[in-house]
Amino acid sequence: MPTKIEKDTLSGRDTTGHEWDGVKELNTPLPTWWVYTFYATIVFAIVYCVLYPAWPWATGHTRGLLGYTARSELTQQLAEQAKSRSVFVDRIRKASLADIRKDPELLSFAMAGGRSAFQNNCVPCHGAGGAGNIGFPNLADDDWMWGGSLDQIYKTIEHGIRNSDEASRQSMMPKFGVDGLLTGQQIGAVTDYVLSLSGKAKATPEGAAIFKDQCAACHQADGKGNQELGAPNLTDGIWLYGGSRDQIYQSIFFAHNGSMPAWTGRLDEATLKMLAIYVHSLGGGR
Repeated sequence: MPTKIEKDTLSGRDTTGHEWDGVKELNTPLPTWWVYTFYATIVFAIVYCVLYPAWPWATGHTRGLLGYTARSELTQQLAEQAKSRSVFVDRIRKASLADIRKDPELLSFAMAGGRSAFQNNCVPCHGAGGAGNIGFPNLADDDWMWGGSLDQIYKTIEHGIRNSDEASRQSMMPKFGVDGLLTGQQIGAVTDYVLSLSGKAKATPEGAAIFKDQCAACHQADGKGNQELGAPNLTDGIWLYGGSRDQIYQSIFFAHNGSMPAWTGRLDEATLKMLAIYVHSLGGGR
């Protein structure tokens, strides 16, 4: 309840007339420095609103006397960076992959640009650092299905794998189980044979015979694969869709035949070259 204003005996200040449980509120003014700081913030806000974009309208916003926006500053910075990069980008566009590798300055720029392009476009499938995942090749192990030279990697990135691009790399593994080409028992036998190539199972004569008749044409008689056909090496213990017996059985039964998009048209030629050089470096290339 409000009470009458009176003088506090200890501090000598007036009270506000409010009292709670015998405690009276003093009418103590704000510190002078705080009041002036508050006034300064008001002045600053007014000046800011005059100089910079501040108030929204139905069709836009105030522009401010300076005409400054963070977007325009970013646009200017990007333009300056693009101008500084254009010299190297033009050189990379005109140079061959081999020539870029021989030029330390261009190689350093290409590695940085390729790393950036990889992070923006390839990491979702191939993982950070190209470590890969089930169904997405590991790019850091120097095991290449379509070849690991600079030119081969560039072509794979440029046109992709099993897509609508006319120059896309194409190969198709038969669905031995789904299409009834082999029985479940036969697929089990050839699965054991495939595992035996990397020392993980004991082969049977039946499995060896089926592999020779059905698989050797692409994977070769020794199982070391054929990069011209994108047929992986089955002897090195590196598996795109998993290396357990069940996973290999599933691969033979269903076939996976994964696809990779063509990056030509999505990325410019210089970026494609930088990306190829970066990917080549992850596993050492060939």
